[in-house]
Amino acid sequence: MIVGGGLAAARTAEQLRRSEYAGAITIVSDEEHLPYDRPPLSKEVLRSETDDVTLKPAEFYTEKDITVLLGNGARSLDTAAQTLTLADGSELGYDELIIATGLVPKRISSFPDLEGIFVLRSMDESLALRRAAGEARRAVVIGAGFIGCEVAASMRGLGVDVVLVEPQPAPLASVLGEQIGGLVTRLHQAEGVDVRCGVGVTEVSGEGRVQKVTLGDNTELDADLVVVGIGSRPATEWLDGSGIAVDNGVVCDDAGRASAPHVWAIGDVASWRDTVGGQVRVEHWSNVADQARALVPALLGQDAPAAVSVPYFWSDQYDVKIQCLGEPEATDTVHIVEDDGRKFLAYYERDGAVVGVVGGGMPGKVMKARSKIAAGAPIADVLG
Repeated sequence: MIVGGGLAAARTAEQLRRSEYAGAITIVSDEEHLPYDRPPLSKEVLRSETDDVTLKPAEFYTEKDITVLLGNGARSLDTAAQTLTLADGSELGYDELIIATGLVPKRISSFPDLEGIFVLRSMDESLALRRAAGEARRAVVIGAGFIGCEVAASMRGLGVDVVLVEPQPAPLASVLGEQIGGLVTRLHQAEGVDVRCGVGVTEVSGEGRVQKVTLGDNTELDADLVVVGIGSRPATEWLDGSGIAVDNGVVCDDAGRASAPHVWAIGDVASWRDTVGGQVRVEHWSNVADQARALVPALLGQDAPAAVSVPYFWSDQYDVKIQCLGEPEATDTVHIVEDDGRKFLAYYERDGAVVGVVGGGMPGKVMKARSKIAAGAPIADVLG
């Protein structure tokens, strides 16, 4: 049984069938939609370029004999009895349970209950924001991480005036550092976004719906809508009382085994043990397939294929695809080796070795660095 209705659930079910598992597979999801791709929610869906981001059509699940239970998510787990209780109170037994519940967007609890305040994680939230953006003139996006930056870019494409507010010194600063954050700032400013960094939001106000946003420096911004993009947390509340170890996600070994027998976890919700014995939770889209190729053989008692994976993620903002290979950190030494005023390429150095590359609009040059990052090559090898 797989709990969750996103990419991790769909990829795990698909990998099980590819591995010739012939037993019953059930996907349990709290959403009304078949498992779908989430990255387009802040981009193509928000911009009305598509309404179909389903990962696999209904026929796939029928042909592969995979049962999908929609609109009835997990409420609790009894690992001793090996039963899952759903939101409607019904119970399902399992032989093996795979947790793939993903993330829940963080909200700002002090905000009043006003119309026009949005978070973005689900298809329904994206469609609601799209409708609101179609009638809005002014938007405030709180948080300049990847989701916030993508939403800001998409709404500018819809003709909405956008103020992007970030308490850190620059967009993406906590992930990619201030230097790359400055280049991202430049990109948004060139498209007409008002980027306000180093300041937070103290209040939103309005009569029935949001009308004003007050910043920490007492600036008041008019707003027809507000999007909160301040990050997400693993969706693990339903595991309270189950005995499953949770620490910034479901704690797993290097093949996805959780702390209770016959329970596994994959994707954004899962904290896997890495090669040096630490716990790492990776939220990148490409990570899911790598984890499925390790988890499924372990679950089935098969040998997993050996693989060296270099983490990869991307973010589409305007006409620039920002790509990252490796594991860059904000504290690394950053070498910007190309910059034409819009597109750029940068290498990240740690202890004399190249640990990552970030490029904006330079896909070929980013991907060429994969082997050197995997090998931990000296930084001189890529700078030369």
